[in-house]
Amino acid sequence: MSAARGNGNVLIRSVRPYGEGDPVDIAIVDGQIADIGAALDVPADAEVIDGGGAIVLPGFVDLHTHLREPGREDTETIETGSAAAALGGYTAVFAMANTDPVADSPVITDHVWRRGQEIGLVDIHPVGAVTVGLEGRKLSEMGAMADGVAQVRMFSDDGKCVDDPLLMRRALEYATGLGVLIAQHAEEPRLTVGAVANEGANAARLGLTGWPRSAEESIVVRDAILARDAGARVHICHASTEGTVELLKWAKGQGISVTAEVTPHHLLLDDSRLETYDAVNKVNPPLREERDKVALHQALADGVIDCVATDHAPHAEQDKCCEFAAARPGMLGLETALSIVVETMVEPGLLDWRGVARVMSERPAQIVGLADQGRPIAVGEPANLAVVDPGARWTVVARDLASKSLNTPFESMELPAAIVATVLRGRITARQGAVSA
Repeated sequence: MSAARGNGNVLIRSVRPYGEGDPVDIAIVDGQIADIGAALDVPADAEVIDGGGAIVLPGFVDLHTHLREPGREDTETIETGSAAAALGGYTAVFAMANTDPVADSPVITDHVWRRGQEIGLVDIHPVGAVTVGLEGRKLSEMGAMADGVAQVRMFSDDGKCVDDPLLMRRALEYATGLGVLIAQHAEEPRLTVGAVANEGANAARLGLTGWPRSAEESIVVRDAILARDAGARVHICHASTEGTVELLKWAKGQGISVTAEVTPHHLLLDDSRLETYDAVNKVNPPLREERDKVALHQALADGVIDCVATDHAPHAEQDKCCEFAAARPGMLGLETALSIVVETMVEPGLLDWRGVARVMSERPAQIVGLADQGRPIAVGEPANLAVVDPGARWTVVARDLASKSLNTPFESMELPAAIVATVLRGRITARQGAVSA
């Protein structure tokens, strides 16, 4: 697997931007959209994608991906994660800092950026750690990472909460001065000791230690207040509860600069999946109840929750095929995200295809200030695009996915919509289920 092929000249035939109007052709020259219209001539040396009436959207942007490199290359690498992202329609992903060693210095973040550029299937933006070693005691070299080759623009201790309020306040103030974003894993750790599943009737009946909603919600409201007083921005990772939705409404109503993401698995799955004790369903935060799902759907449709982020979290088989309490939390997500958004949001009429572009491309790009992603499909814009067959149906088979790991909770599910092709700056990175080498 190597960098995406092509010279930046592509003709995409018979597609409907945002699923609207009659099919048109899109001519791409030198990585930019050069023309949009009916029956366009093929640019010199161009590759052709036959859309067959498919939908074309801006390439997707994932603010929350775990690529495991460096340290756990047995579960995922930047190369395999890039392939999974391209196959999922992504043109930019943000790789979380909980690697080994932790991405808490420019040595690591610059390596991740350079490796992503060498592979060339998707822009890999490293997320820097907020604290040294994710230990929650001392702020990391945020300025050095922001000024490095990778130009790190988001910082998070994801996997752990920055639970010290004074340290979080200092991080927000420092981030404001640097023009970067703090993304918080909202979990009050004193409320989740030993917790493995949503605190509720199912966990109690199954004998699983409960994870209260208040562990998430107490940090969401605390950090919103800290951001208000610091005049800062804060981003809430993987919002999962009905209460978090209400708190986000309140914070945004107060003019606080807070944004939030929801994962595909929290949109589709709930804690009824725990019946089998299969650890593939263990995730952080845990799968919640039906009422939480309903609230998350409406919040995403209304813009209370800003975007979808996969929290793609590959794990080795031995870390999942074990006792539920001992298993590592996390699920694969990059290649199934679009289909789940279609099933949970588009098919019920909560989002149209413009809405899909908003929550999977435009808003995440805006949140982190990516000037070349999430752009309109228009002449002169960068050709970062996802071509989608809305009528396709496909069945998830873990061993057919690009990830090195197999921990998908969607195994054997039939899902709607499929990626026909992904284009990054005019280079085809994925096409009909295969990455372009």
